[in-house]
Amino acid sequence: MFDGKRVLVALDGSVSSETMLRFVLEIAGPLDMKVILLRVVEPLTPVIAHDVYRPTIEDVETRQRDAEEYLAPIAAALRARGVETAWEVRRGRPDEEILAAADETGADMIAMATHGRTGIGRLLFGSVAEAVLRRSKVPVFLLRSSEAVGAPNMVQAR
Repeated sequence: MFDGKRVLVALDGSVSSETMLRFVLEIAGPLDMKVILLRVVEPLTPVIAHDVYRPTIEDVETRQRDAEEYLAPIAAALRARGVETAWEVRRGRPDEEILAAADETGADMIAMATHGRTGIGRLLFGSVAEAVLRRSKVPVFLLRSSEAVGAPNMVQAR
């Protein structure tokens, strides 16, 4: 059984979110940390346009499989570099699922990148990072990133 520290890394599938992997790769080995990768599949919401309800047909199995296919090579690349890694896909509101996963896995820290939205973007899209930071029982490490930074080479070849 693993008895070191655990860091939960929340990834949303964007190159921006993957920038956190550089930091995790640098500290996980020396600090004997287990990395738990998490991808939350957010349910699609129905669309209402011109007073007409248009139901959204969601292919849950395909979205779940896509999330698994996204995490598996990242986990394999981390393991190849000597970092103990597990991964999980959850379905629900990202902030709630990140917090629940941290609690259930016994994470000592949550690490995630933030898109750094401000103004109207933050108002429209909210901030998962902010919600996690406000409600987390464990330390949260946030890294503001941009799409231009890119992910580590270890995961770009997918």
